[in-house]
Amino acid sequence: MTIRMVLADDQTLVRAGFRGLLDHSDDLEVVGEASNGAQAVEMVAATRPDIVLMDVRMPVLDGVRATAAIVERFPAVRVIVLTTFELDEYVFEALRAGASGFLLKDIEPDELRQAVRVVAGGDMLISPRVTSRLVSAFVSKVAPTSVDGGRLAVLTDREREVMSLVASGLTNEEIGRRLSMSPATARTHVHRAMVKLRVRDRAQLVVLAYQTGLVAPGS
Repeated sequence: MTIRMVLADDQTLVRAGFRGLLDHSDDLEVVGEASNGAQAVEMVAATRPDIVLMDVRMPVLDGVRATAAIVERFPAVRVIVLTTFELDEYVFEALRAGASGFLLKDIEPDELRQAVRVVAGGDMLISPRVTSRLVSAFVSKVAPTSVDGGRLAVLTDREREVMSLVASGLTNEEIGRRLSMSPATARTHVHRAMVKLRVRDRAQLVVLAYQTGLVAPGS
C-alpha cells in the first residue's frame, strides 16, 4: 500500500528537500504541496492524502488552525507537525488541535520515512517520550488537581493503567513487559481505551491522560 502525503511549508526549499527524501521510497508518494495553511486545507480536500507534514509557522493560516480544520473535516487524515525547536508552544497547540505527532526538521532521512509509516499505521506516537514531555510541559499550566473520574469511568482499571503508561511514553512492547502481558494484548487495551474515550490516536490519548489528571505533569 502506498502512503500518500501532502507537504505544507512556506519555504520552497524545505518542501523540495522533504519531497526528495520521501519520493525515493516505493511505498511513499507526495501528492501535493502547500505554502500556507489555507492551501494545505484545500490540497487535502482535493487529494485526500493519508498524511500531512505540516509546518506550524506559516502565513495566511498557521499550521495549528490548519491542523484543526483538517482533522475536523477529514478525520481519516493524520497530521504530523514540523518544527525547528523541540520546545515550541505551537507544537503543544497542534497536538491539542488533533495532530498525531511531531517531527523536528533536522530528522534523519530514514527516521523521517519510518515516522511517516508509523503514523500512517495509527499504532504509536513519533518519539513518544519526547512528545509526552512536551504535552506534560503544556498541560502543567492548566492541569487539574484531581482525576476526572467521570470522563474515565468508561475504562476498566487495566485500561486506565495502560493509558497512564502510554502517557508516560512507553511503547506497546514496554507496556507489555511492565505489566507481564504480550505487546498484542497491550495494543488491544490501548485500542479499547481510544474507542471508549473517542480519541483518534495515541497522541490524543496522551493529551487526555494529562487533561483528566490521570497522569501528573513531571511524573
